[in-house]
Amino acid sequence: MTLGDVKALVLSHENFQVIDSKSGSDITRTILMQIISEQETSDGSPIFSNKMLQQLIRFYGDSLQGVMGEYLEKSLGMFMEQQDILRHQLQNVMNANPLKQISHFAEKKLPIIKGIKPKKASDKSPRKPRTSSKKKKANKTTPKGE
Repeated sequence: MTLGDVKALVLSHENFQVIDSKSGSDITRTILMQIISEQETSDGSPIFSNKMLQQLIRFYGDSLQGVMGEYLEKSLGMFMEQQDILRHQLQNVMNANPLKQISHFAEKKLPIIKGIKPKKASDKSPRKPRTSSKKKKANKTTPKGE
């Protein structure tokens, strides 16, 4: 089995274990670290900066070594979940047919829009001018001589 074969297993999310044929020991971690090392030097865009690698090395032998490993594993898991959600959302947007989206919007909103009836000019009834009671009294007064 080659490093390329192991990398293919990783990329396909297969569970596996690499056992040394001579000693019978589990060398999975060693092989995975070798794959990471090759990826870091060959891609031109490494994930781990020198500063980050130095910080990781400082955790070895520290009382928080176990906690750090667990923290990194959980953080990477959460990052991957968020990345999957984002990819799914972007795929939905990219695959969306604009006409289909407009149609879907219209189907949802049309009943609401139909419920709103615009007022037409012919629907408006003429308003009577409002007069106050004072004006009415002033209009009803008659001249004194009559």
